[in-house]
Amino acid sequence: MRSFDWELLPYFLAVARTGSLRAAASTINASYGTVNRNIQALEASYGVRLFHRSKRGFTLTEFGEALLPVVEDAEQTILAARRKVEGLDKSESGTIRFSLSPTLAYDFIAPIIGRFNEKYPKIDIEFHLTSEVESITNDETDVSLRAADSVMDDVVARKLFRLVLGVYASETYIQNVFQNAGHQGEGLSWIGLADENWRPPSMLQMAQIRHRVSDGYMRACLLNQHCGMSHMPAIFEHAFPDLRRVPGTDLLKGPWLWILLHSDLQKTVRVRRFVDFLAEELLSLKHAL
Repeated sequence: MRSFDWELLPYFLAVARTGSLRAAASTINASYGTVNRNIQALEASYGVRLFHRSKRGFTLTEFGEALLPVVEDAEQTILAARRKVEGLDKSESGTIRFSLSPTLAYDFIAPIIGRFNEKYPKIDIEFHLTSEVESITNDETDVSLRAADSVMDDVVARKLFRLVLGVYASETYIQNVFQNAGHQGEGLSWIGLADENWRPPSMLQMAQIRHRVSDGYMRACLLNQHCGMSHMPAIFEHAFPDLRRVPGTDLLKGPWLWILLHSDLQKTVRVRRFVDFLAEELLSLKHAL
């Protein structure tokens, strides 16, 4: 490959993975025009079309299909080199990219970060608040706090403890609506997940699924606004004093809480300081979680 091709390859990967110029621009923080120009420049350099263009988006040509695994291998080699160099860093300074769900971010993780900031003022945190699972092996994040039953990624995983879930509603909803509901939840409203059919428990099976939202914190806010009932981590009793467990429902075992990081970063001082501090603080909240 010519030397200047290296600068164009991230644009090729982004379009190949997203299927459109605008989506690619969003993933690599570039403009639509920049992505388009660089794709055209790469195709001109190779003298072939790498993508089929249509109203549905961009799909790889046979030449693009042949190029993709080569570029992906090169990407992994470059990422491995970067992590190896970062792993030699022995200073308590620098930036850590931290990925976590908004569910625990505001009321539980933010105070922990405040205490971490006081202890390590030269370590900066770049937060990625997302309900999506960001890849550590593909260098989308450095450290991830994830709630999951198991972790299959090729990463260093620190298993903390299992979350406890319950069926919750606001005290006002329980007093004004639940008391007048039918025997199996007739007349009640349920808030489910946006991407799956998270139904109410069998004792409330006739409750109507009225709202769906994947973000746990937004779901708690809707409960606090008396919009219905939903499964929530039991810790939200502390963050939202008006939330109450629905009478007659049981606590359930939820997913495990994990701290994940790439193996090449586990000896990096700033990462180790952050992971150890985060784990210690979260374990101190275990009784509430």
